[in-house]
Amino acid sequence: MRRMAAIAFGLVLAACGRPADTGAAASTGAPGTLPGIATTDLPGFFDCVREAGGVLVAAHRGGPTPGYPENALETLRHAFDAGIRVLEVDIATSRDGVLFLLHDRSLGRTTTGEGAVADTDWETISRLKLKDNDGRITGFSPPLLSDVLDWAVATGAVLEIDKKETAGWRSLIRAIEAAGAGNHVILITYTDADAALVQRLAPGMMLTANARGGRDVAALEALGADRSKLVAWTGTEREDEAAWQRLLREGVEPAFGTLGRPGERLDDAYWADGDGAEYEALARSGVIFIATDEPYRVAEFLSADDRALNACAAP
Repeated sequence: MRRMAAIAFGLVLAACGRPADTGAAASTGAPGTLPGIATTDLPGFFDCVREAGGVLVAAHRGGPTPGYPENALETLRHAFDAGIRVLEVDIATSRDGVLFLLHDRSLGRTTTGEGAVADTDWETISRLKLKDNDGRITGFSPPLLSDVLDWAVATGAVLEIDKKETAGWRSLIRAIEAAGAGNHVILITYTDADAALVQRLAPGMMLTANARGGRDVAALEALGADRSKLVAWTGTEREDEAAWQRLLREGVEPAFGTLGRPGERLDDAYWADGDGAEYEALARSGVIFIATDEPYRVAEFLSADDRALNACAAP
């Protein structure tokens, strides 16, 4: 059955054993009953989802919605309570070296502050209030990365972490290790060199890297990457079933993004006719990980068997 709007949020897993039938799986539990994903073996969880022909939907910037701003701990809690288990967040660093969640290099778009993040100390940033996507000021403030990591460990959420320019890999990885959150994160990399560096600094953590087939995976392995920890990012513009099938044959989970600039992103194109059948087509074509600006709407349209989550999530 299709998920009702009240339960139609977040993480979507296609029915185990029926990878071609993403529209027919029955939902078996409300979001509040769904287990968290990560405990001790996040790569094993991804293997289970791939082998079952499953799909994960990741909420871009934490799943903002009216009243809940991007990159807020309160938004992550709201999304998790609604059933979302994979949340993409952005990590910045204040002038005095404090890691916290924020997307932009400047404060003005998403907070009540002004000026560059790199020129502002944490005491000042911590007193700011966040704005939602409609520009309304909320009662929420930018959260510390350490608080968000502690929350992920406690709940079993998975954070897909996008390191912004003000942050450094070493300090970020040290913070993740200090929180014991290595099995609750996926680190986003944009170049092969960054993927290799992340794998050296954090050999046990999962990461995304650009790859469209065996040659790309082999090139990453030659630099020290571990394919068992790899999610292959295949872009946001061009659907590429051939690449997704090549990656699946390599034992690597393909990721695709429908997010982007409003009016230009595939999320908008897919929903232009009010029908999200394109997301089902992505799942049938081999995509295992869909990053979207419309996670709630995507999950409402797609059908899923929550028993697949119960089967793949660590107890």
